Amino acid sequence: IMLLYRKNCNGGNGMYTSISNFIEEWNQEAASTQKVLDALTDESLQQKVSAEDRSLGAIAWHIVSSTPGMLIEFGVTVESVQNENSVPTSAREIAETFRNVSANTSKAIGEQWTDETLAEMKNVFGMELQKAATLNMLIKHIVHHRGQMTVLMRQAGLQVPGIYGPSREEWSKMGMEAPSI
Repeated sequence: IMLLYRKNCNGGNGMYTSISNFIEEWNQEAASTQKVLDALTDESLQQKVSAEDRSLGAIAWHIVSSTPGMLIEFGVTVESVQNENSVPTSAREIAETFRNVSANTSKAIGEQWTDETLAEMKNVFGMELQKAATLNMLIKHIVHHRGQMTVLMRQAGLQVPGIYGPSREEWSKMGMEAPSI
């Protein structure tokens, strides 16, 4: 994971020039992630691509439990998720925990960082990054894993909510055919 971030965030200043800009984007991406988490069922949490890969529940829980851990690494004071190393068997518990983590993320960044602190350098996971880049990393992290989850949701027979556009089922609800390409 860190090699991916090193490649994509290598010393860049990220895209955020204001805390409000980050919070706005975080709230949008977290809401999309929440839609995906809310669509999970207890049964679907066991879905895997292969025996060697994480289950849908493990990926979902990784998003939830690693967000506070990343913030702490970035120098933000937040509470860690209880039992972060044990994937819940309840999809609702995962979704509700993310709801709290998401709100805590916006609140903590808004209270603890300023527009000026975004330019400060921070050693994060062995890389020197501007704080603005760490926030970009946080967003990319949930988007990346959310994409993995949607594939596993399809395999588990769940309806996938539209994120950046309508899902296959949402096209038909609008009276249109989903694009084939």
